[in-house]
Amino acid sequence: MKKTTKSLMALIFAAGTCIAPMASLTSLAQELEAADGTAVSSNAAQTSSSGGGGFLRVIYNPDDPDILGTVLWLVIFGDLALSIYFMIDNHIMIKPDKLMPAKLIEKVQAAMAEGDVVAAMEACQNTPSCMSNILLAAFQHIEEGFDVIQEAVTAASDLEQEKMMQRLNWISVCGNLGPSLGLLGTVEGMILTFAKLASGGAGDAAALASSIGQALYTTAGGLVISIPAITAFYSLRNKANRLILRMTATTMEILNSLRNVEVEPEEGAAEA
Repeated sequence: MKKTTKSLMALIFAAGTCIAPMASLTSLAQELEAADGTAVSSNAAQTSSSGGGGFLRVIYNPDDPDILGTVLWLVIFGDLALSIYFMIDNHIMIKPDKLMPAKLIEKVQAAMAEGDVVAAMEACQNTPSCMSNILLAAFQHIEEGFDVIQEAVTAASDLEQEKMMQRLNWISVCGNLGPSLGLLGTVEGMILTFAKLASGGAGDAAALASSIGQALYTTAGGLVISIPAITAFYSLRNKANRLILRMTATTMEILNSLRNVEVEPEEGAAEA
């Protein structure tokens, strides 16, 4: 129940962060349209009678349909949904309780205090986590000396860090796609604007404003996705790095009692 509440709060926060700027832009556009209503010709009356402007008509205008623009908006909304999903997913994953459970550390410390390495390995196997993977990598080389154990811990820590980064990178991908999609929408909107100018539509202010609005709204939409996503990516990445360092230090502290253990040579090596 606690995890569900935190996930819901993260979803509300991410959605609010992404939607609020878009709502502000919509409100600003409506205010500008109202303030400029006296200077608009008969095209304004035609737009008003057909349902008015606004953000929804930028996405799909039945009077002047733009299939490519509508598809582009669907892709932008898909990118927004994926960025929110990956932000929530990584926020839930990158937590000390999940990566290094306190019960696991207590069991392993108690087992190592008694010199029972088998019990420590069983505790790691019964509590799958990032910390247990690092500890198991160390225990597998326990008979090869402390230097080999250190190398195993470092290698396992790097592997766990890479696993987390592979999931975190999806946030970065969504964040970097946002401005690119916005730029594509800007180019598409400007192409429509100049196409209408070339066809003699210079006097149709409403049609030109719709095309320019398409360009500006897609740019804003891409930035609305990019800013929270990139912020979340770097924040979660730094948190993940800190936890990896903390797990590595905790592992070496647990295994510190093995520092002075002597490795006995094998029988064949001794005879040689």
